[in-house]
Amino acid sequence: MKLQPTNRLRAIAVGAAVVSGALVLTACGSDDNTGGSNGESSPKAASNIACDGEGNLLASGSSAQKNAMDIWVKNYQAACEGVEINYKPTGSGAGIQEFLQGKTGFAGSDSALKEDEVEQSKQVCEGGQGINLPMVGGPVAVGYNLSGVDDLTLDAETIAKIFDSKITKWDDPAIKKLNPDADLPSTKIQAFHRSDESGTTDNFTEYLHAAAPDAWKYEPAKAWAGEGGQSADGSSGVATNVKNNDGAIGYFELSYATGNGIPTVKLDTGAPEPVEATVENATKAIAAGKVVGEGNDLAMELDYATKAEGAYPIVLVTYEIVCDKGNNKESLGLTKSFLTYTASEEGQSALADAGYAPIPDEIIAKVRTTIDSLS
Repeated sequence: MKLQPTNRLRAIAVGAAVVSGALVLTACGSDDNTGGSNGESSPKAASNIACDGEGNLLASGSSAQKNAMDIWVKNYQAACEGVEINYKPTGSGAGIQEFLQGKTGFAGSDSALKEDEVEQSKQVCEGGQGINLPMVGGPVAVGYNLSGVDDLTLDAETIAKIFDSKITKWDDPAIKKLNPDADLPSTKIQAFHRSDESGTTDNFTEYLHAAAPDAWKYEPAKAWAGEGGQSADGSSGVATNVKNNDGAIGYFELSYATGNGIPTVKLDTGAPEPVEATVENATKAIAAGKVVGEGNDLAMELDYATKAEGAYPIVLVTYEIVCDKGNNKESLGLTKSFLTYTASEEGQSALADAGYAPIPDEIIAKVRTTIDSLS
């Protein structure tokens, strides 16, 4: 369905609905709709969402932000009649490709556009180019399933060796050293990684590369490069396999751990105490990041090797990727309206209960200004 232009700007007061489950995306569907957070958000006071446009807005990409997107779409569609925001969590790599092919209004990606992708975007963004707007933050949890062990600490080097098949038993001396009081069984380790190209993988391997360079010899990338292990599609696929297999370990966004009741690893970063995977601890790490993009591009650089007290270093920032100029005129109003809501104080505050970290104030303010300038 093509979007019909409209000059109407409607401010509709609504009570943000309680999201009782993962949203069923009617037009595009979802290949990543199992596991994860249940998408619930607390009831909020009435608020104004400025609606603009009608019809369908298609978007795809990061499965990391799926549960956040469910909340945003639910709230936005409750406020704005006659619109559908159809977000398909196909993974960051697939989302970027669809955007570069002109199939979607925006893409979600857990890593910023590469130089060659920016060049490709100029063919879609007439007179402009693709830019990165940081919208969602949060921890990438290392979840595990090990009978009799509900408290586990690992460091970057040990994690790197586990995911590169250099450590294969749970009672390995390196794990024992980090967990002297744990009754570790000799169970075989089953390490699960993403089969699809994923920004979550990119950020996870950025951490391994930065914090354990001697143990992790591969360059960070969306595609998995480690030896051995088992693959699964999407964050939900990795989480499901960890939940269902004793001895399993995997990486996924915190919401997939909490939603599935999967315990998460504490990280020995060199700080005074091991650091838990929490929204608060991830926020400390994200706040230490900086914007390195130029102009309207707000790509960030994160410190994956931080040893700051209470800072959880395996974090990701999910970007909404749009054209700075040359957006589809028929969908521009709806794109700007929806992204304005997601970047608003209301949109950002809806994230915490779902296991996500709001983008720091100084950066999200720049995001709002940039969205307003999209053309």
